[in-house]
Amino acid sequence: MPEHFLGTPATAPGPLGPDMLKDFALIRRNPLEFLFKTWRSYGDVVQFPIPKPPTYLVNSPTGVRQVLVNNAKNYDKSTIQYGALSLVTGSGLLTANTDLWRERRPIIQPAFHQKVLDNLIPVTNRAAQRMLHDIEREVSGSVTDIDQFMLNASLEVVGEFLFGSDLSDDANAITAATLEALEIVIKRARVPLSPPQAIPTPGNRVLKRSLRTLDAAVSSIVRSRKGMDSTVDPNEVSHLVDLLLAARSGGQIDRDGIRDEIVTFIIAGHETVASALSWSIALLAAHPDKQAQVAQEARTASALELHVKMAQMPYTQAVFNETLRLYPPAWLITRRARGADRIDEHDIPAGALVIMSPALLHRHPDIWGNPDTFAPERFLDPYPRESFIPFGAGLRQCIGKDFAYVEGVMMLASLCERLEFSYPDGQGLPASDPLVTIRPVGGVKVRTTRRA
Repeated sequence: MPEHFLGTPATAPGPLGPDMLKDFALIRRNPLEFLFKTWRSYGDVVQFPIPKPPTYLVNSPTGVRQVLVNNAKNYDKSTIQYGALSLVTGSGLLTANTDLWRERRPIIQPAFHQKVLDNLIPVTNRAAQRMLHDIEREVSGSVTDIDQFMLNASLEVVGEFLFGSDLSDDANAITAATLEALEIVIKRARVPLSPPQAIPTPGNRVLKRSLRTLDAAVSSIVRSRKGMDSTVDPNEVSHLVDLLLAARSGGQIDRDGIRDEIVTFIIAGHETVASALSWSIALLAAHPDKQAQVAQEARTASALELHVKMAQMPYTQAVFNETLRLYPPAWLITRRARGADRIDEHDIPAGALVIMSPALLHRHPDIWGNPDTFAPERFLDPYPRESFIPFGAGLRQCIGKDFAYVEGVMMLASLCERLEFSYPDGQGLPASDPLVTIRPVGGVKVRTTRRA
């Protein structure tokens, strides 16, 4: 191990400059695969030959927990990843740095209280039934891209539950704008120098067009709730947008802040859950025996009241958890060290960029037996919760974690109860593309038939 990288002390093993150049194409094409390769070659704490900022990959359970939980005050979100994402979301809760996050979180939290989440179950059920109707209108046995259905249904749930708005008519346009914007964000994050947004490059034109679509959706949502801001009681309200409007009346947030939070939850609230659901169906289509277990469990619970169904579907929850383990939508977490730290006997200097990935941690062989195998049963028994972080960990853990579980499990049960999914001859699990979330390349094309 060299002592320095252009004057920056080397405090952990890692690749040298020539090694990085050899992997440049891989870094651009599939950065997650590059992180897997690097971790397997150099261990749980890796330093890259990058002097400014000193850059580390951390993939030990103790190291990840130190950054996200035990010493979280020493780390913030002033990183390239969140800076690029903020081109779309602005300073929403996902990208906001510590001080702004502390201001916004109490405003938003009531929208995700458990008593409010009880209302999510019927909302999800209605969206699932409409999706089933749309899928069943196609010829039985035909090949369907289930991914697009998931995107539209998840957006419908977000629109009704968080915003009190029907976004179904604009679902295709909003989901397309979301995916296009996130693709541009990723391209900018992977290139050290990107042209300013004012320069009309093809990418900037696509981003501008996508932002117009998202901003139009925000304007429509706010117009539909106009007049609520002076009468809302944060202890009673069920819609996030009403909380934001009430906060604006109280001077706690401005118009731009409302826009940023709504766009944040349009993106984070539907694209991530849709991705997890698409991968769930993709995995179940490859494992018909496990799919049959979900279907049987859903049918057994179908006569129960909606609000007690969740507790009676442990295997479906295990399938959703196992999908989140193998394909965590938010596969990349980055932090900037505000001060010096020490992780697993390695010095981390102030200003360092720390890279973590739930996708790597979830496949760590010291933690998970047969880590590359789809085995939902592992979540029926006690499992290493501290090393299962599909929604992050610590104070900055995703506020929508419980929202995602309710929607994901209920939607998955509804689909498998009525439909059977299989791959056309010669096809199988799609390849993955690590964009902002882990996307299935070409969608999830499965044969759908009515379950007998």
